[in-house]
Amino acid sequence: MNQPEAIYDSTRVDRVTRFRRLLASAAGRQLRSWLETGLDLVFPPRCAGCLRVDVHWCVECQRLLDALPLPAPGDNPETSFTAFATSGGHAGLLRKAILALKFENAPQLARPLGARLALLVDRENWAPDLLVPVPLHPSRERERGYNQAQLVGQELAQLLDIPQEANALQRVIATRAQVGLDRTQRQRNVAGAFAAGSELIGGRDVLLVDDVYTTGATLRECARALRAGGAGKVYGLTLSRATTTQHGGGSTRWM
Repeated sequence: MNQPEAIYDSTRVDRVTRFRRLLASAAGRQLRSWLETGLDLVFPPRCAGCLRVDVHWCVECQRLLDALPLPAPGDNPETSFTAFATSGGHAGLLRKAILALKFENAPQLARPLGARLALLVDRENWAPDLLVPVPLHPSRERERGYNQAQLVGQELAQLLDIPQEANALQRVIATRAQVGLDRTQRQRNVAGAFAAGSELIGGRDVLLVDDVYTTGATLRECARALRAGGAGKVYGLTLSRATTTQHGGGSTRWM
């Protein structure tokens, strides 16, 4: 299949996001479902990989995503974690799949992305006791309709045969979006934003899952909260890692 280069339409996504904020305040699940259907009529879904109309992610793009190789094992860049890994650079088809999951209402992508992470955990020979997704603040989760890290984590936890404890880590401060902030600003922005429940993680080895590693500020703060809550080993895992040119700073020696 000769795929055109898909263009991420940020203007379209912004419009859809504003509508979804209105949907988040709609009374009743049924009403929200009707409004979502109307939204798809006004803004028909397009495959995030190849721009095919009327599907969020097509079969051919899924086949190509499944065929993407995992990066070679590298050094752990995050001393906050017992071990850390990512399934690829934040580019190409992997980036498009993550953006579709986050912003284009394509939760079905959680399954293949979770399967990709399962291969990585198996290769690294990690043996966590439970999985914890990086949480969204409740207001942001209501806007989106779901937490993408939790959806991916649910699929991954089933494949690893371990529980996912989505409530083990809470975002207690509604921080501003990290986009546009440099490394220092990102770390300050999320400082103290998370708290962990010791009754769920105390003495247990935790696998922390998120979608994209940018500067690592959010993940480090989550790891700090998990350790403060009594976790044993803390493994960090993301679907992708952004490069210097994508986030404006930081090392690119590992991918």
